[in-house]
Amino acid sequence: MQTLIENVNIVNPFEEISTHQNVLIEDGIIKEISSSKITSDNVIDGEDNYLMSGFIDCHTHIFAKGFHKEENMANPLGIHFYNAVPHSMQTINAGVTTIRDCGSADLSFKMAQQRRLFTAPKVFLSITPLVMTGGHFDLLLPSGWDMEIIYPGFPKGRCDGVEEVLKKTREVKRAGADFIKVMASGGVLTTNTSPEFAQFNKKELKTIVCEAKANDMKVSAHCHSLKGMNNCIKAGFSSIEHGTFIDRKTSRKMVEENVNLVPTLLVHQFLYKNGFPAWDSYADEKTEKLKEVVKVHKENISVAYEEGVNILMGTDSGVIPHGHNLEELVHLTDIGMSADEAIAAGTSKAAEFLGFDNLGLVKENYVADLILINSNPLDNVGVLSDNDNVLRVIQDGIEVKN
Repeated sequence: MQTLIENVNIVNPFEEISTHQNVLIEDGIIKEISSSKITSDNVIDGEDNYLMSGFIDCHTHIFAKGFHKEENMANPLGIHFYNAVPHSMQTINAGVTTIRDCGSADLSFKMAQQRRLFTAPKVFLSITPLVMTGGHFDLLLPSGWDMEIIYPGFPKGRCDGVEEVLKKTREVKRAGADFIKVMASGGVLTTNTSPEFAQFNKKELKTIVCEAKANDMKVSAHCHSLKGMNNCIKAGFSSIEHGTFIDRKTSRKMVEENVNLVPTLLVHQFLYKNGFPAWDSYADEKTEKLKEVVKVHKENISVAYEEGVNILMGTDSGVIPHGHNLEELVHLTDIGMSADEAIAAGTSKAAEFLGFDNLGLVKENYVADLILINSNPLDNVGVLSDNDNVLRVIQDGIEVKN
C-alpha cells in the first residue's frame, strides 16, 4: 500500500527544515523523500504544512483515569479496559504514536493495538510496577481493603526480599512486560508514603536488575528520593522517572552511568493547578505532598539538564487526563532545553532509548509514524500543545487522524 504526502516542510531536530518536499510511504515505511514530483494513486496534500515524526511518550498509564481508589472499588472491572479506548484516541489526537506504559496496561492492550481493534498508540509495557509492602502503589488501605486491580494474567506487584523480587520480576516478564518498573521511592498519590524516602534495599534493587538484564530488559524507577536515585544508579537501572530531588552530584553519576531521566514535569504542574476531585478521600494529603514536589522539581531538573543528563519526554498521563501530552515540551524548554532538544526528547532520543534505529525522524527507510503541524514548532514549540494544530496523524503509514 502506498501513500504520497505532497508539499510539506520536513522538521527533524538539529537539522535545517527541508521545504516543499514530497514523501512516499510504502507498507508503513518512508520509501522516498524528494523535492521532485512523485506519482501515486493515494495522495495527501500537505498544503505547505510541517511534517515531523510522531511523538513517543516515555511515561504514561493508558488504562488509568486518575488512580482514584474509590473508582477502583465502585466500577466493574470491564471499565478498567474500556477506558483505554478514549484514552488512546486522545493520545493519538495529541500527536503521540507510541507510548511506554509505566503501569496498568496489560498484554491485551498491546495485542488489540497490533490487531487494530481500535485506534491506539503502539506500546511498550511494564505491566505492573514492583512495590514493597507499605510502599508507593501498595494499595492495601488501613481498613484492610486492597484496592489494587488484579485478574488472571495480571500479577500483583507487591514483593519483599531478594527471593520475592526475583520471582516477581519473572512473573511480570511472563505477563508480557517489555521492561521492568520499580517503585523506588514514596510518591504523591499513595497514602502513608512520602516522596523523599527511598524504597527497596540495595540487594533487592540489584536482584531485579540482574534478572531483567538476563532477559535483555531495562529497568526503570519511579523515584523522587535522592537516596533512592543513587541506589538505583548503583544497581544498574536504565532510567529514573520524575527525579524530583535530584542534585548536581547525582546528575553527574547519571551521566557517567548512562542513566536516562524522564522528569514528567507536566503532571505535577497540572495537578497543582487543577487539584483533586472533591470526593477523593485523600485529596488533602496528596495536595500537601504535591506542594513540596512542585517547589523544587523544576529547579532540580534544570540542574540535571545543565550537567548533561539525557532527558526524555514523559507525561504521567493517566494520573492527569490524557491528551495533554505535548504540553510537556513547553515545560522542557522552561528548564533550558532548546526546541530542537525538547522535540528530540520525544522523538529521536526516545526512539533510541527504546532500541529503535529507524524511528523518530522523517527519513527514508524509517517507520512512517508522522504528524502534520500547521506551523513551525521550532519557532514556537508551544504550538504542539494545542491538539487542533496537529492536523493529521499517520501511524505505520495509515492515517489515524485527519
